[in-house]
Amino acid sequence: MPHPAEHSPADRPFAPGEAGEIAEEMRAFAAESRVRLMYELRRGERSVEDLAGATELEPNVVSQQLRILRQLRFVASRREGRRIIYRLHDHHVGELLEAVRHHYEHARRGWVAAEPAAEEQPAR
Repeated sequence: MPHPAEHSPADRPFAPGEAGEIAEEMRAFAAESRVRLMYELRRGERSVEDLAGATELEPNVVSQQLRILRQLRFVASRREGRRIIYRLHDHHVGELLEAVRHHYEHARRGWVAAEPAAEEQPAR
C-alpha cells in the first residue's frame, strides 16, 4: 500500500478519463444497502452472517452487494476456514465514509460553510 506522501495532490488537473472513473467508483454510494454495509464495516471485520444480522438485510443481498464493493475496491476479504471475512479496503475508505457522513449532517441541517481566511481566498 502506498505511503500518503506517494499520493498525487488531490487538486491536480484530471488526467483524461479520470473524472469519469471516479464517478463510476462512487456508485458504491448509489445503493442504500451498500452504504449501510460500508458503515457497518467501519466497526471492524465481519462475516456475511454478521453483516446480515447487523443491517437486517438478507445474506444473499449482503453477498451480492459485497461483491460489488469488492470490485470497486471499497472492501477487501480474507478466508477464515469456510467463511469469508470482509473489511474496508483501506483507511481511505473509512476517511471517505466519515467525510460523507459529516457533509450529510451539515447539508441536512442547512449549516453554512465558514468563509475561508483571507490567505485562502482565491485571487480576483
